[in-house]
Amino acid sequence: MKNASLYYSTGPLLYCPANRETIAPSITGQKFGRSFSLALCLEDTIQDSCVEAAEQSLAASLHSICTAREYRNFYLPKIFIRVRSPQQIVRVRQLAGSSAALISGFIIPKFSPENADEYIQGIIRANEQSSVPVYCMPIYESACLTDLRRRPDILYALKEKLAAIEELVLNIRVGGNDLCHLFSVRRHVHESIHQIRPVADIFSDIVTVYGMDYVISGPVFEYYSGDGWEDGLRREIADDRLCGFIGKTVIHPNQIETVNRAYQVTPKDYADAKSILDWDAHNASYVSANPSRERMNEKKTHTNWARQVLFLAEAFGCAQTD
Repeated sequence: MKNASLYYSTGPLLYCPANRETIAPSITGQKFGRSFSLALCLEDTIQDSCVEAAEQSLAASLHSICTAREYRNFYLPKIFIRVRSPQQIVRVRQLAGSSAALISGFIIPKFSPENADEYIQGIIRANEQSSVPVYCMPIYESACLTDLRRRPDILYALKEKLAAIEELVLNIRVGGNDLCHLFSVRRHVHESIHQIRPVADIFSDIVTVYGMDYVISGPVFEYYSGDGWEDGLRREIADDRLCGFIGKTVIHPNQIETVNRAYQVTPKDYADAKSILDWDAHNASYVSANPSRERMNEKKTHTNWARQVLFLAEAFGCAQTD
């Protein structure tokens, strides 16, 4: 597991087309609150014929935000750019000029054996040209992951490649909608993506290969209004957490608060985590009832969980009740 709070701090990652003119005023006006990250997309949300104009619009938005910061304080989320090619990493940073300092990192779509080396080299070059770390978040959503004969080899090969920049991989992300598209399925508001077994099996393999070394973020939930959407989102996040995911891609500001609340640490979990990590070194036993005497705590088998709980508490806070 990652032993630094930074990797747990992405939280709800709000997707937005990079050419949207309201980006800068929404950020400077704190329209979306103070607990989210922002993904500005140059890939699927932009028509192929409009990419160059979108890059220019993105650079202008970053410049406006940077200028506004000179005159007043406001919450500045981590800003990530979802690119469509490794070359775009260099081009976007050049277009942004000094405003490139606002870019926390780049999102790599459809990360696969065919493009991994180029993207990794692009991130390395970006860091060579920057005085602060430039992170990346690869998305696992390619059709090659549906091949049961090759999936383990693909996942482990990609992990070996990422080892060169492991500390710069802020999160591993999964493309739930892209994978559902491959199987021609779509969940309804009361259904969790983890019920779609072919997709859930891919998620399980990703968590198995990467979950001990990286933070893996949950897939997008596409409902943000109408009957039952909040309950549906909460149910899916509960499944996410149980399966090893942390944080979530969001596609509408309505979802931000729900995600943040769902990842708050309960008082009981926080008390147990502290108890496990503060275990009396002179105690001959490494197992005991938890402080509320409702479940068993074990020093050796619950330590990783306890550390993660404290990182989540730092990133999302603690709930008032269990």
